[in-house]
Amino acid sequence: MYLLDTNIFLELLLNQAKADEVDRLLRETPPDTLCVSDFSLGSIGVILFRRKLHGLFLKAVDDLFLSGGLRIVRLDVTDMSKVLASSKKYGLDYDDSYQYSISEKYNLILVSYDGDFDRTSRGRTTPGDILN
Repeated sequence: MYLLDTNIFLELLLNQAKADEVDRLLRETPPDTLCVSDFSLGSIGVILFRRKLHGLFLKAVDDLFLSGGLRIVRLDVTDMSKVLASSKKYGLDYDDSYQYSISEKYNLILVSYDGDFDRTSRGRTTPGDILN
């Protein structure tokens, strides 16, 4: 099972360089194996709202979660000590540490274009790695 980082979705939603790769990942990977953190969902909302892309946000929520079957995973307040510990251990900022902690809690493979995860014990994979 995979945890898709925020940047994976932004790549597709903002039609960036690897949008086709992300689209293919979402089409070819069973949705019940794909997870997204509550933090990522909120971050995507913040970014799209700032760009006045409210409709795109609602469409993404529908396509990915309501009809798409992707699962949202969360941390509890009792997990915040783990967020802090991974931040200190690996030099991660809050959002990366949150994602890393979720990947540990649910034993998920972290899928990201963010190289900061390369210095963690769990590492990361990219959509291209999964598709090849």
